[in-house]
Amino acid sequence: MTTFSDAEADFLAEAKLARFATVDPDGYPHVVPVGFRIDHANSVIDIGGRELASTQKFRNVASAGGSAAKVGVVIDDVRPPWRPRCVMVRGLARIVEWEGSPVIRITPEKIVSWGLDDASSGDVV
Repeated sequence: MTTFSDAEADFLAEAKLARFATVDPDGYPHVVPVGFRIDHANSVIDIGGRELASTQKFRNVASAGGSAAKVGVVIDDVRPPWRPRCVMVRGLARIVEWEGSPVIRITPEKIVSWGLDDASSGDVV
């Protein structure tokens, strides 16, 4: 299981918006801004939202059938004067129920981050 480092967890606790990438049945990418929730105990990212089941991102994940869909998530910002920070996640997504509503649950397979602290670890992209 891939888990978030302390620096990544601290950054994600502050973040409000992510970019979520799925692939449609024809193989085209679909990237949208989303809100998210991190479940650190289980090392997963949940994406919900109003009328989630009617969205393209939901359909793209659901189209994987019993398998998990391959997805990507980028959570980033820029601090002055020009200091980009980012956590990029590649993983597998499934539709699950959480508190009575469907959510897209992403299990990270690879986490890459940069700019989170002076000794930022992670792969260079």
